Amino acid sequence: MNDFERQIGGIDEDGLRSLKIETIQVNLGLRCNQQCLHCHLEASAHRTEMMEWPTMQFVLQAARSGGCQLVDLTGGAPELNLHFRKFVTALREEGHRVQVRTNLTVLLEPGLEGLAEFLREHQVQLVASLPCYMEENVQAQRGIGVYEKSIAAIKRLNALGYGSISALALNLIYNPGGPFLPPPQKVLEEDYRRELGARFGISFTRLLTITNMPLGRFRAELSRQNQVQDYLQLLRKSFNPQTVGGLMCRQQISVGWDGTLYDCDFNLALGLPVNHGAPDHIQSFSPADLRMRRIVTGEHCFACTAGSGSSCRGALV
Repeated sequence: MNDFERQIGGIDEDGLRSLKIETIQVNLGLRCNQQCLHCHLEASAHRTEMMEWPTMQFVLQAARSGGCQLVDLTGGAPELNLHFRKFVTALREEGHRVQVRTNLTVLLEPGLEGLAEFLREHQVQLVASLPCYMEENVQAQRGIGVYEKSIAAIKRLNALGYGSISALALNLIYNPGGPFLPPPQKVLEEDYRRELGARFGISFTRLLTITNMPLGRFRAELSRQNQVQDYLQLLRKSFNPQTVGGLMCRQQISVGWDGTLYDCDFNLALGLPVNHGAPDHIQSFSPADLRMRRIVTGEHCFACTAGSGSSCRGALV
C-alpha cells in the first residue's frame, strides 16, 4: 500500500474507485512537434509510438457501447497521427462529442494546412496549451518561437469562431513554470483575459489550471535541481480531501496508443494499466467491468489532490 492509498483509506476504506465512464481519453501517439520541459510523457518529434487504425476502430466500438459523453483526443500532438481526420470524422458521424488537446503550434505545421478549418467544420472542442500569457515563461518551458506561433494559432482559431461560438469551445491550459502549485484558477483566468485581450485581441472560453506531475521531463528537471523530495512533500502536505470526489480517474478511462487501458494519462506515462481484475485492453472493453473499477494509484496522485486539485478539466474545487 502506497502513501496515497493510505491517505484515501482514511476517507474510504474500500479505496479509490471510479464512478462512471463519462469520458474516453485516447492517446493517439507520443510524436510531437514540441519538446516541453513539463511533459510527463516525454513526447517529441523523435517518438515513433502511434495508434493504428484497427485500434481506433476498437475505440469507436467502446464509445458506442459505453455511452460516453465525450471522446478526448490527446498525445503527443494527436493531430500528427496519420489517421487523425479519419478518426475524428468517424466519431462525429456516430454522434460523439470530440475534444482535442492541442499544443497550438501544430496547427501551423507544413502539411497540416486546413486543419483548423477541419476542426471547425466538425465542431471539435479544443483544449489548448498556453502555460503563461508572458512570452518569457512560455519560452522557458516550450522553446524559442513557440509563444509567437501559439498566439498566431489562437488568432486563426478566433477568426473561425473558436472562443466566441458556444459550439466551438477554446479552453486554454496553464501549468506552473516550476515546483509550485497553480494560483487560483478564477483569478488567473482574469489575468489571461486582460493581458491577451489587450495585447492581441484574443478571446477564449475558459482557463484551466493543471499541476505539474512529478513524472517525465519535469521529474528529470526536479532531479537535476535536487528538488524531487521537496516537491513530493509539497504535494503531500497540500492534500485536499474535497478534491477526491471530482478526480478525473473516477469519471473517465484512458486508452494508450497501443490500446492498453489506464485509469489516466499519468498512469499511462508510468506504464500502470488498469488492474484489480478489470479488463486492461481496448479489445476487451467492458463498461460493466470498468465503470466501478478500483483505481491504480501512486505517489504522483497527490498532484491531483493538492490545493484546489488538478485534472484535465482544470481545478476541482
